[in-house]
Amino acid sequence: MNDNLQLTRPPRKFVPEDFKVNDFESIQKYTQALLGRDLPDLDTLKQWFRDRSELESILSEDLGWRYIRMTCHTEDPGFQKSYEEFIEKIQPQLAPVMDQLNRKALDAIALPALSLVPGYDIMIRNMKKEVEIFREENISLYTEINKLTQKYAQISGAMTVEIEGKELTLQQASVLLHEPDRAVRESAWRKINERRLNDKVQLDEIFTALVKLRHQVAINAGFENFRDYMFKSLGRYDYTPADCFDFHRAVSAEVVPLLKKFSVQRRDMLGVPALRPWDKVVDTENRPALKAFSDGKDLAEKSIECFNRLDPFLGNCLLTMQAMGHIDLESRIGKAPGGYNYPLPEIGVPFIFMNATSTMRDMTTMMHEGGHAVHNFLTRDLELNDFKSPGMEVAELASMSMELISMDHWDIFFNKPEDQKRAVLEQLEDILETLPWVATIDKFQHWIYENPNHTSEERVLMWNEIFDAFSDGITDYSGIENARDFFWHKQLHLFEVPFYY
Repeated sequence: MNDNLQLTRPPRKFVPEDFKVNDFESIQKYTQALLGRDLPDLDTLKQWFRDRSELESILSEDLGWRYIRMTCHTEDPGFQKSYEEFIEKIQPQLAPVMDQLNRKALDAIALPALSLVPGYDIMIRNMKKEVEIFREENISLYTEINKLTQKYAQISGAMTVEIEGKELTLQQASVLLHEPDRAVRESAWRKINERRLNDKVQLDEIFTALVKLRHQVAINAGFENFRDYMFKSLGRYDYTPADCFDFHRAVSAEVVPLLKKFSVQRRDMLGVPALRPWDKVVDTENRPALKAFSDGKDLAEKSIECFNRLDPFLGNCLLTMQAMGHIDLESRIGKAPGGYNYPLPEIGVPFIFMNATSTMRDMTTMMHEGGHAVHNFLTRDLELNDFKSPGMEVAELASMSMELISMDHWDIFFNKPEDQKRAVLEQLEDILETLPWVATIDKFQHWIYENPNHTSEERVLMWNEIFDAFSDGITDYSGIENARDFFWHKQLHLFEVPFYY
């Protein structure tokens, strides 16, 4: 990594240095050149893949920046339009050409020899899979899907509540759920969930439309349902839906009883007659919430120091991103929900997006996304773009491991040893509590796409049945059942990236 921390992209060899993605016509010259090239031997085929990879990296990074700017500023019509132009005008014309390129490569005489070269075998397997599931009639459906997921981000990004005369994002307001004063917690919880319910009809309509479109995509591609299509699309060669169901049963048998035990202890320690949802994250000893950082800049700098202690290379990764403006951490009005690490394959320096406030959970999210980022740095010099894209299971191994291996250095975020110990315990408990939620979301999405013609009313009933099966059985939702009916609306994965969970 260079000294000034301003990494530059490698020189282009196939596409001109000044090339910009303006429209499909600007791309077509290069796709036609690839389609027209003869591939008589192994060397020409490998060079063809290198040139294709360069073009794909440019296109992927261009779309990446359009998405990043749109999610950072959902209220900006210019950024919305830029993203929409790619998904509505460029992508639909590009998709069939990419299928033609896949078919050309698979027909090459030297492909069997190339499949013996380390790394290429996995790429070729994925290429065969892409050809198998591609259907031209699905292109327009995916355009509609992308437009709907963008709408979900815009609606969610606009959600705010007013507390004590201040307009707060829902993430900012959720900090109050850590307040020792129970009345403050309840008021904040009710305002957050009432605000979500204001858009429940619109979000439900979006989801219904998404389910219908996704089911049609699956049918067009020859699958019984969208779940089976996605398992193929995501390259899940090593496990099946049946393994997911085994996971659900294991969580129910082994983890849910622990969840119940934690909740009974929490109720008793708080001294409340009934544990309510606004009692779930407050400290049971009425201590102030752990505060890991003061603002986004402080979070970034402390994270760099933490990573640097683990290994200077890791710290340098985050430092490089900070120097290049590839980090946007703080929650603000108009910002899409959630957090992500977005790979930018041409420059090789990813972008971290978050909605941090000041909580410990925000700090662990930064550790998580930083783990993804390091993965991107470690793969940036691989020969082809395809080699840089591991399956999500491997990607999440990098990020979730970073949450754990960074723990020994959390004194950077917490000055007192007792606070660091408390943070570690909270994180370990949070991991256990996350497993039932993951099982809840996963079982719900399996049912959704196994039963694509369900009604909104049936969806609410099934959500509650699944939610109850993985909940502690202690938390009291009486009088607020309507909010619980739509808790799943806040899980953006269901809307934007189904079966990522």
